[in-house]
Amino acid sequence: MDKKIGSASFILPSLPRIVSSAAFVGKKEGEGPLGNRFDVVCRDDTLGLESWEQAESRMLESAVRLALRKIDKEPKDIDHFMGGDLLSQIISAGFAARELQTPFIGVYGACSTMAESLITSAMLTDGGFSSLSVCGASSHFSSSEREFRYPLEMGTQSPPTAQRTVTGAAAAVLASSKNKLKDVQYGNLVISGGTIGRVRDYGITDASNMGAAMAPAAASTICANLEDFGVPPDYYDLIVTGDLGSFGSEMMYELCRSKGYDVRVNHFDCGKEIYSEDQKVICGGSGCGCCASVLSAKLLPELNAGDYDRILFVATGALLSPLSSLQGESIPSIAHAAVIERRAL
Repeated sequence: MDKKIGSASFILPSLPRIVSSAAFVGKKEGEGPLGNRFDVVCRDDTLGLESWEQAESRMLESAVRLALRKIDKEPKDIDHFMGGDLLSQIISAGFAARELQTPFIGVYGACSTMAESLITSAMLTDGGFSSLSVCGASSHFSSSEREFRYPLEMGTQSPPTAQRTVTGAAAAVLASSKNKLKDVQYGNLVISGGTIGRVRDYGITDASNMGAAMAPAAASTICANLEDFGVPPDYYDLIVTGDLGSFGSEMMYELCRSKGYDVRVNHFDCGKEIYSEDQKVICGGSGCGCCASVLSAKLLPELNAGDYDRILFVATGALLSPLSSLQGESIPSIAHAAVIERRAL
């Protein structure tokens, strides 16, 4: 059976299942509109550890452990842990994997990492290479500011296009259809397919304007998915982007409209929804932990409850580094999409 669809998409006939998830976030995220939906809100962004980077890694490790605990499993029971973060050499995920002692596949797609992990792990599951696995991603406001922008001690003022990196980590457990787990958190959620993104670059060089940098990649992947599957935008109850924010979302609408697709009506952006307007985060949230934590806390539970039947989860990532910015490079971006459905199994 040919599993490739169109130019960049694919189907997963065995329907790998999402059976549980968990999300840890920081204090500011806990004060937002989704605050009571996260599993754990950390009141201290260092978690009592010596650095923000250590705290981020601990949050990711804890999210993996909790997601597994919800289905009465431990790290030793999984075939692999796949995930990443924003920091150099994905140290948050790597150090988390050190503590978990699981087979580890580290991936880097910047803020697209959660979708990248989900579709890659789902492919491994569909191919028979995994029966039980965990996908995860994390970010931390303070560690990201230190690496990509300015030391917090400088008190630098944010421009009107800026977004706040979410302090958060989340994990989702994938199981094969042959793995007859009992007492799962989600009974009928599957990844039925997806679309692999292409790197897009519209010449944006401002590291404080991530929405504009990522919008072309989001539009490219969304349009490719709709074209490959031959479906209209309302085939999905929600088209979810990871962290375009308010400015990037508007740009994405225009780019999709130029291709003949109006996605405004059923679009949901995690970066726009994780904070409220009175929290004054300007254009919204961003970071690997943004869409990962919103997926776990809001989207998967609502999908499982029957609020939706099918969503297109499109996480977007800006593929820059401090070095590339200093060398005057523009910001290329990527977006990957997972089709997540509620199916009677």
